[in-house]
Amino acid sequence: MWVGDGAQGSADSPGWRLTPLGCEKPSGSAYGHRKSQDLPQHVGPVVTYDGRSLIINGSRELLFSGSVHYPRSPPAMWPEIIRKAKEGGLNLIQTYIFWNLHEPVEGQFNFDGDSDFVKFIKMIGESGLWVTLRVGPYVEAEWNMGGFPYWLREVPNITFRSYNEPFLYHMKKYTETVLDIVKKEKLFADQGGPIIMAQIENEYNNVQLAYREDGARYVKWAAEMATTLYNGVPWIMCKQKDAPPTVISTCNGRQCGDTFPGPNGPDKPSLWTENWTAQYRVFGDSPSMRAAEDIAFAVARFFAKNGTLNNYYMYHGGTNFGRTSSSFVSTRYYDEAPLDEYGLKREPKFGHLRDLHRALRLCKKPLLWGVQNVQKINEDLEIITFEKPGSKICAAFLTNNNTVKDATIGFRGVDYYLPPKSISILPDCKTVVYNTFAVVAQHSSRNFVVSEKANARKWEMFKETIPTINDLKEKSPSPKELYSLTKDTSDYAWYSTSIHFDRRDLPMRSDILPVLQVASLGHALLAFVNGEYVGFGHGSNVEKSHVLTKPIILKPGVNHISLLAMTVGFPNSGAYMEKRFAGPRAVSLQGLMAGTLDITQNHWGHQVGVSGEKMELFTEEGSKKVEWVPVSETPGPVTWYKTYFDAPEGNDPVALRMTSMAKGMVWVNGRSIGRYWVSYLSAIAKPTQEEYHIPRAFLKPKDNLLVVFEETGGNPEKIEILTVNRDTICSVVTEYHPPHIKTWERKDNQFRAVVDPVKAAHLSCPDNKVIEKVEFVSFGDAGGACGAFFQGECDSPKAHKIVQKECLGKKNCTIEFSRENLLDGGNDSCPDIAKTLSIQVKCSHATKNIA
Repeated sequence: MWVGDGAQGSADSPGWRLTPLGCEKPSGSAYGHRKSQDLPQHVGPVVTYDGRSLIINGSRELLFSGSVHYPRSPPAMWPEIIRKAKEGGLNLIQTYIFWNLHEPVEGQFNFDGDSDFVKFIKMIGESGLWVTLRVGPYVEAEWNMGGFPYWLREVPNITFRSYNEPFLYHMKKYTETVLDIVKKEKLFADQGGPIIMAQIENEYNNVQLAYREDGARYVKWAAEMATTLYNGVPWIMCKQKDAPPTVISTCNGRQCGDTFPGPNGPDKPSLWTENWTAQYRVFGDSPSMRAAEDIAFAVARFFAKNGTLNNYYMYHGGTNFGRTSSSFVSTRYYDEAPLDEYGLKREPKFGHLRDLHRALRLCKKPLLWGVQNVQKINEDLEIITFEKPGSKICAAFLTNNNTVKDATIGFRGVDYYLPPKSISILPDCKTVVYNTFAVVAQHSSRNFVVSEKANARKWEMFKETIPTINDLKEKSPSPKELYSLTKDTSDYAWYSTSIHFDRRDLPMRSDILPVLQVASLGHALLAFVNGEYVGFGHGSNVEKSHVLTKPIILKPGVNHISLLAMTVGFPNSGAYMEKRFAGPRAVSLQGLMAGTLDITQNHWGHQVGVSGEKMELFTEEGSKKVEWVPVSETPGPVTWYKTYFDAPEGNDPVALRMTSMAKGMVWVNGRSIGRYWVSYLSAIAKPTQEEYHIPRAFLKPKDNLLVVFEETGGNPEKIEILTVNRDTICSVVTEYHPPHIKTWERKDNQFRAVVDPVKAAHLSCPDNKVIEKVEFVSFGDAGGACGAFFQGECDSPKAHKIVQKECLGKKNCTIEFSRENLLDGGNDSCPDIAKTLSIQVKCSHATKNIA
């Protein structure tokens, strides 16, 4: 629904006054803050806290949380993502609220469809999970302008994220709007809803010093504003070491168990609001991974150091659809999270962390009610115990901090083996149920399969006309600044000027050409001279400025120089975001008979967007507004392509492989699936992202319209429509692996085994599929990883036969790890080598005979 509040006032209007809660109209105005008697009465679970933990409805809780952002996946995907998050052992989901998504035009709000955060939160609550609501309004999140709407940038005299009257007014007004919706829908825990915590601001310490005393005043104001608007649940500020007493300061990072000094107050619990599961990528980046073992070590370490909440950022990253990503950020977001871009389980990260949550839950009573004792054995080895005096409640964390060497640690009369950089968890101070380095969970490898059914039909094309200054209505003496020109309504803006030359102005020799030089503040641009394509230049996420220098052909008479300048998202972080700039800043012609000619002040015409955007060629209706022609053999710049295709077979996720193209945008049935940029190669000479997600929810059974706007030139006929699966699953078990975590439980204060503890490889196909093929088996010293194993020096043929027998045709199977079970009559070709059981199988819905 779109809601206009009718009030478009600005912060420098008459009648403003600065109050303890910021900028407000005189008393009696609709902009006044809530009074305490207006707050809703507690009708459900009450959330409190002390220095140990959050207390929900009177019960202390260990909280395992994951970030999932509702606009980065369509609503049709939400139920499955939430279900898998719960399956992964989470009891809490964290999400931002994105201001520019909900109020793209001042005073007009949109909370429908992909923007329906109320529906998302209710769905989480109905699944039995809690919610942390990160109101922002600044969210960063690699999201365009950090969540701020563009119109906020043009409010007179505004300074973002500072004790600045216009900003305080708009921030409070928006925050109040969001909280009013949440209260109306009774989503807070004290109203019976799932929201147990809320966050105001975001990582402000990163920029606070830039604002000097106004930074400290702003932090205090933001905390007071939030807690005054609603005080039924705790408020937090992440990475805010000087957080006011009314809010909890929390940690963001990769190793908060060792880097976080703790909250700034003895009555505040240790909470980890962002544990980065990988690293978001920008175009031009090489792959960035974070091992499941490293994350597990960090989480176990944090809980051993009195932490009681860990949030994975991200648990599911999803997709930056449309133009939502910030500067240079790729369309695929945190694909290395436990649930990948497509919502598929990334194993072993998903399973290893699920098992960790179960292990920590077995330690819940000792962790929350026990007394901590830390015993430092040496520089690398450490024993941390939690014991409740006078009871058998006890848990231990045995730590080896050495990243290279394994170790043996003696604890209460027993020697325990610890792999390098690992923590063993003993919920009864006796039994190792989990080691952060020993991955018992299965592994998986993602497969992209060309669809047999969805073949694109005949491609057609439409070329943009290269405009001249005479075609462009908006004029100025010099090129206008790009951000303020586009106002974030398009990635594109045309700039054009014309200049007259006599024959004697141009080089006389045929082997010497004039040179066009364009110095740009970013992010990218195309250059044309007299309608002919000259070249493409771009900056990077680190250095957005760049200089395009290209030889050109000029003619006697009038010459037209046209530039298509581009943004690749607006900035999302840093101080003074409202004072960033982009676009051409200086243009010159070199190599003329009179030397270099600066044409920056030559008078320029401007146009926001390309004509195909204005006609909405990416929609069914808009595509009928132009005449499309067959695709030519020579790819050209600024060209639209369209085709139709049928929905791929099955229910697996769908993607496009765009490696035959260069840079541009893609739409399916009128919906943008985001920017692509495969011509920008990383340091390893590969695109940062080759495949682009098409949610099944965007598709019809037949005749799906696929439209591509290519900026520099490519071949659309080689675009591939793919289905995506993780049907390749693996297990890797070593001699030091513990049995599966499901072997144990804690019941009635007793820790016990529910089945006979057996070390084994466990394989389970996704989506009700069965094991169609055994692709690799080794009982020895195989190397590689799931999807890329290779044999080592020794193996056992018997292991191959057992896996074939126990697994083929089944949805899941278990292979007991023991030398007796897997060696032929005890014949061991390498008795001195520690054995690893490595298995890779392929799952399928196929009904054909399995052999």
